[in-house]
Amino acid sequence: MYQEIGGSEAVEAVVANFYERVLDDPLLEPYFEGYDMEALFAHQVQFVSAVAGGPVDYSGDDMQSAHEGMGITGTAFSHVAGHLADAMRANGVAEPHVESIIDEVAALEDDIVGQ
Repeated sequence: MYQEIGGSEAVEAVVANFYERVLDDPLLEPYFEGYDMEALFAHQVQFVSAVAGGPVDYSGDDMQSAHEGMGITGTAFSHVAGHLADAMRANGVAEPHVESIIDEVAALEDDIVGQ
């Protein structure tokens, strides 16, 4: 799937678009205050690449540890997943691949929400 969606260049474009959307969302923007956005961008590129079957291993913290203490709500999680899906669609990712990646993200909800 990684190659079908365009490889590293496409993933980086999706992640850039994703963060534009997230940081423009009044519900989500406060969650990112004070964070190193370059580091978050790099981790998100790794994550999306790994989920898409790319030659990249995600080396960040496990999802529960990475989101501990953030108090992420189910609504915020849904917004993030929606922005990721919209960013993929806006960058030409085919719908079956969007759905596959979002399914992988949805499987992580219990590790992220309420931590």
